Amino acid sequence: MNPRQRGKNFRRMLRPALALASALALCSCFAAGAEETDGARPEKQASAEAESAQEAGQENEALPARFCLADQGRKPQVRSQGNTGTCWAICAVSAMESDLLPQDQSVFSADHMSLQNGFRVTQDDGGDYYMIMSYLADWKGPVLEEEDPYGDGVSPEGLKAAVHVQEVRLLQEMSRDMAKRMVLRYGALQSSLCMDRARTDTDEYHYYNALTCAYFDPLMEDVDHDILILGWDDTFSRDNFRIRPPEDGAWICQNTWGESFGDDGIFYVSYEDRNLLRRGGVAYSRIERTDNYDHVYENDSLGWQGRQGYDGYECWFAGAYTAEADEELRAVGLYSTRPGTTCEVYVIPRFTGEQDLESFPEASLKCAARAELDTAGYFTIDLDQPVLLDAGQDFAVVIWIRTEGETKPVAVEMVKDSFTEPVTLEGRRTWISADGEIWDRTQDVYRTNVCLKAYTSVR
Repeated sequence: MNPRQRGKNFRRMLRPALALASALALCSCFAAGAEETDGARPEKQASAEAESAQEAGQENEALPARFCLADQGRKPQVRSQGNTGTCWAICAVSAMESDLLPQDQSVFSADHMSLQNGFRVTQDDGGDYYMIMSYLADWKGPVLEEEDPYGDGVSPEGLKAAVHVQEVRLLQEMSRDMAKRMVLRYGALQSSLCMDRARTDTDEYHYYNALTCAYFDPLMEDVDHDILILGWDDTFSRDNFRIRPPEDGAWICQNTWGESFGDDGIFYVSYEDRNLLRRGGVAYSRIERTDNYDHVYENDSLGWQGRQGYDGYECWFAGAYTAEADEELRAVGLYSTRPGTTCEVYVIPRFTGEQDLESFPEASLKCAARAELDTAGYFTIDLDQPVLLDAGQDFAVVIWIRTEGETKPVAVEMVKDSFTEPVTLEGRRTWISADGEIWDRTQDVYRTNVCLKAYTSVR
């Protein structure tokens, strides 16, 4: 079969598929002044203890029996979500704060993330990891808490991100040791469990021991609450729990119910809890100054909402953009829909239309970057060399992607529910192809936008 006929056959099999909404649940549970900075991320002056912990984050290094980011001055501000479903947003901004501490004491706004994320949601609706990734990848935030204080239900328009988050890792199907190494390597992990006020305030349930700040749920239940994992203690006694788990050991976690809960917001979750980490977690693994790039170009505003692909683990996708100034294309941003993704980046600096994509295999363009992504999530791939762009000139980014075990490896934006109704196809220009020769304009054929961003600096 020739490549063009192969592409025609594969196109019939391309169908939009919803992202893993059930795997990363909407968290919407209810519960009852830092130093100003310019948002820059300083170089960390690691202590000997911190350096030792970082070394233990490598796969072959021994893990300590106990580790806690709070011991390194990296415990973020403890907050209370009040009567809103914002645990997800509080945990997200708190995790980023922890990553920057102790040198940078920025406090970020959970109010802004929960109200200015672009989705049609209220603070009572809750949120999920896809919303967080979209908000950060678009540079909508995080903004500083002082610019948008929590709890007033009002969020100003036009605020600028205080830092640029260029990488968010979705950590799924992790072993206990793997999760520990993620904490050592990337800082506080955001994760979810089954927990609400009724489970901790009444004797109807026996999951929480207020005297020892210890929580253990032996049943597999729907997750509904986000918390932060700051570390672990292998020696934390099983006798500290009201329901005695099979073995010692607990995760050191921070809640979103204020300083009155636990020990100044800190509590311990048994390693044997059936829900914590069951659906993975999130690590904010690349936080940079806001002068890293000048512009982000995109064809999606709400990010990964579905997946597309063909009957195989690899395919091609592309996006076209118009340079606003004389710039350098320095990086691209894309989603890995599961671990084991390999991708190659190509650039068409003077894009005239779809015919350029159709002739792409014969153009013999040099690969501008190659990356192997070991987790799902959002990633920025820096180009080997900047590509010069002229003001007003269209350019295109072309990606070859292969994701082991995933027949729909391309993340796309689509209207899939009332929360994603703001998605628009107007003015968007993205394509998908089985073989790099026959291309479909996704807006026309599938009513989707491929998630692919371009990061530039003015020259």
